[in-house]
Amino acid sequence: MSVFILSNRKIVRHQGEKLDSFSNDEYSIPNFRIAKCNFENYKEPTAQAKKKKNYTNRNILDYQLFSEPEKQGYQDVLDVLLSEKGIKKSALTANNLGGSQRMFYELYKEMSSTKERSDVLIFIHGYAYDFDDELQAMIDLKKLFIDNPESPVEHILFVSWPASSSIVPLTYFDDKASSINSGTSLLRLFYFYTQFLKDIFSNRDLAPCNQRIHLMAHSMGNRVLQSMLYSLKKENILRVIDQVLLLNSDVTYKVFEDSEDSFNKLPLLANRISIYLNRKDTILGISQFTKNILTPRLGKNGPSDIEKFKDIVSIIDCTFIENDLKNSLKFEIGNHWGYLSSSQVQRDIFQNLYGVDRNLITHRAKDNENIFTIIS
Repeated sequence: MSVFILSNRKIVRHQGEKLDSFSNDEYSIPNFRIAKCNFENYKEPTAQAKKKKNYTNRNILDYQLFSEPEKQGYQDVLDVLLSEKGIKKSALTANNLGGSQRMFYELYKEMSSTKERSDVLIFIHGYAYDFDDELQAMIDLKKLFIDNPESPVEHILFVSWPASSSIVPLTYFDDKASSINSGTSLLRLFYFYTQFLKDIFSNRDLAPCNQRIHLMAHSMGNRVLQSMLYSLKKENILRVIDQVLLLNSDVTYKVFEDSEDSFNKLPLLANRISIYLNRKDTILGISQFTKNILTPRLGKNGPSDIEKFKDIVSIIDCTFIENDLKNSLKFEIGNHWGYLSSSQVQRDIFQNLYGVDRNLITHRAKDNENIFTIIS
């Protein structure tokens, strides 16, 4: 089990501390830095502990930043893996690996060591998250996807990007500039991953782990994904993602059209794309009427035209779900966080991640060949 943080937040060292940390500042740097979360000694904090002023950063969840790699590429990873198999002598060990080298090495080792499902979930969060909020979200996601036996996920890559923060849940900020910068950084990481696959599996002594990688983007996190897709050349796309889940997406409903040149690339990247929408989503209603010149949002209205993608893209209508897991005012009025607030949505997501045929996923009503409504 692993939870990694991929962040283009500013790196700081707090007074009296010996380790570098990610900052809460709403400021992005050009490159992602990578850290690994430590759950070994994690204890659920009491309500009293959460009220203390020092309940921040590593007091929420411990993590360790990986060093930057000494050189680019993945030849060192290949040397370490072959050395561990006794195929090639090398003075290098895993401790010599940094950044994405270390993350890909650890994931490959863990995912190839079992015949059971050991999937990876890449998660891109939405608006109004400072870094402390993100750490709490990582804890929640671990409980939901790793600790839950109904889920095939064993590893999470949490994409941390410096969105604006607010103590008022329904206050909406436009983070376009930050999401564009973060999407560019995510694109660089995607190219690193495809290079890793080429460098490692060109060697016949190393076999693919045959596990699956999924991508989930919530709300404005879809803008980060959109920014990445804008710059991704179709000729460079490899189908390396199994399931893409677009949750309450705060992007225009036209993103799958060729004129947008963004989400129309997803069918080249993934085996299946699922759009989870809620027609009562208040947050996306605010976004549409105050920030986006009355442009309907994908996560509230659905896509304008996906006729040519209907074999790959599914629309899942969550308008009639119950918020039975989290029923505070934020969740009841917002209708924006179904993946956290509704057991019905979670059940649907788990079946999606397992790759169940979309026509066989339970508790769905079929509206047409690729549009479904979640029912009780």
